[in-house]
Amino acid sequence: MAVKAEILQGDCVEELRRYPDDFFDLIITSPPYADRRQHTYGGIKPEQYVAWFLDRSAEFLRVLKPTGSFVLNIKEKAENGERHTYVIELILAMRQQGWLWTEEYIWHKRNCYPGKWPNRFRDAWERCLHFTKSRKFKMNQDAVMVPMGDWADARLKSLGKNDVVRFDSQVGSGFGKNIANWAKRSMAYPTNVLHLATECGNKNHSAAFPRALPDWFIKLFTDEEDWVLDPFAGSGTTLEVAKGLGRNTVGIDILLEYCEMARETVLGKPYQLLEERAQYAVTNKATGKPRRAKA
Repeated sequence: MAVKAEILQGDCVEELRRYPDDFFDLIITSPPYADRRQHTYGGIKPEQYVAWFLDRSAEFLRVLKPTGSFVLNIKEKAENGERHTYVIELILAMRQQGWLWTEEYIWHKRNCYPGKWPNRFRDAWERCLHFTKSRKFKMNQDAVMVPMGDWADARLKSLGKNDVVRFDSQVGSGFGKNIANWAKRSMAYPTNVLHLATECGNKNHSAAFPRALPDWFIKLFTDEEDWVLDPFAGSGTTLEVAKGLGRNTVGIDILLEYCEMARETVLGKPYQLLEERAQYAVTNKATGKPRRAKA
């Protein structure tokens, strides 16, 4: 069966209304961060970010299957000498919205940009927040196992006979060990820290993440022919990876230029470079009416 791929231009809060409830198996995305990518996506103010995002995450909650997962790659910014709290506030607000904050994965950027700041060091990691609708969700842990390497055999060779049988804890905690269980094993389950390099081949997109990031989560949380959504698709990295893994995929981006770029990447259609800025709807707190956030 041939996989399906669809790329839509527009604001995801509006474009997702064409999809029924409980449709997608995985939503994975990296949205515009607060006050970042202003010349690309307009720049949502940190104070407005939670309200802006909740409008969209309400639609994500509706279209995600009960067994599905939502992976949100995001990082808070530093402002006036301290880290802003909008990501923490967003997590709490999403829990009130009905999401379960199931796990937090860390993307360790092995080749992060150098720099010097007076009160902190360079950022070498970003959050990948894992939200679900229920406590029972699809998770293919064996699909992301990693090689154990030679350390296990070397460690076992140095142990005595009493070290490779199970003993009750000497402190009476009820926990014990059985080192022999690791004998002759070649694979192990990974940690929740992903050591990935950033990528430069991003086709001039200002906020592309590495292919290995969606690849890992798509393998972990979906099966072949499942549906994967990236509501801030950018240049189409998630869609390209999903299609290559035999998953159906939908991408949404507000910029026509990036939609055309993704169509070339995913569907093989040529694109034409355009000069257009995004305009996301933001609620005016004073009037309660929507307005447009511009670059």
